Amino acid sequence: MTTITASASPAMQEAAKTPSASPPRAMAAPTASPARYRPSLLVIFSACLVLIGAGGPLLLRVYFVHGGQRLWLSALLQISGWPLLLPPLCVSLFRGRRHGIANLLLPLRLVGAAAVLGSLYAVSCFVYAMGSQALPLSTSSLLLATQLAFTAVFAFLFVGLRFTPFSANAVMLLIIGPAVLGVGPGSGKPAGEPSKTYWTGFCEGIAAAALAGLVLPLVEVAMERYGRRTGPAARTPPPYSTVMQMQAVMGAAGTMVCLLGMAIKSDFGALRSEAATFGLGETNYYLVLVWDAVSWQLLNLGIMGLITCASSLLAGIMIAVLLPLSEILAVLFLHEKFDGPKGIALVLSLWGFASYMYGEKVQQKKVEAQKSELLQQQVARKTGDLELNAP
Repeated sequence: MTTITASASPAMQEAAKTPSASPPRAMAAPTASPARYRPSLLVIFSACLVLIGAGGPLLLRVYFVHGGQRLWLSALLQISGWPLLLPPLCVSLFRGRRHGIANLLLPLRLVGAAAVLGSLYAVSCFVYAMGSQALPLSTSSLLLATQLAFTAVFAFLFVGLRFTPFSANAVMLLIIGPAVLGVGPGSGKPAGEPSKTYWTGFCEGIAAAALAGLVLPLVEVAMERYGRRTGPAARTPPPYSTVMQMQAVMGAAGTMVCLLGMAIKSDFGALRSEAATFGLGETNYYLVLVWDAVSWQLLNLGIMGLITCASSLLAGIMIAVLLPLSEILAVLFLHEKFDGPKGIALVLSLWGFASYMYGEKVQQKKVEAQKSELLQQQVARKTGDLELNAP
């Protein structure tokens, strides 16, 4: 099992382990210093996709608020937008054909792992839909933020993540934050909703967060174990076609699971009647479904990009970043009440996120210092060898 830090991406670890191919010059020793780490454009692009996809949870809540009741359909919306990736994926593979198309396609073992994880993610989407049906968007978003804690725990078990004081503090705060929602009678429970329904949705939201927190590290493990490439197609980080392929395979597998669930529940025959009775009108019903699927696809693609190009923990962090944005959207567009317990939970969650980001910066400085020291030792060793071999 490979042990990594909470802030070191796979690309940085590989760079730290791989020595320079050519011996450094003796005169380079006094000036050797590590380059300042900056996130790659793919990481920034993926993070932006996650933020843009924040409309997915909002539209899902709109679907439930105005009369939508099909849970497997709502789960399908969260994972069925993968066909949108086919045109850019084909273009990406065509442009990279000089490396050989076969070298750019996912290995068969990785395809199988992605299909299994996609099916598990579909179950997570179904459980999240159950919680979203019973809870306000602000409450379900706060519960979903606990996936960061689950991601950290599962990353520790499967990826070898080492906790720092800052990351441990962040995990604890992100656990305590949503727990505040249960303080006081009726805290966060909509007026007129039975307590049993609310607490059932509460538990379902936590279960969805746990499943999501399990899937993220497992995707990283699958990429590390089965996604190794050799030859000219090997890159660190991998090309974005790999990200789109992983998302497409997981989306296709998850879509099959959701379609099977819809067939068992006879959802296909009920769609027309549900559209006719939708609170916003039949046309808006289909528009909500389409745009919700598009928003979720952007969100999923961004998460997959962060896992592939950085780490599963960073993906979990970006999901937690959606929390304040979801709160604002729910208050502005759904007119949900933002009461005291939710405010306290929001502050604690943001505090946890800030704690982790500060720890990320501190840990990054330590990694850079270690790399600098290693580089200087390599330079000194090469310089000593040259002096010994000099006539």
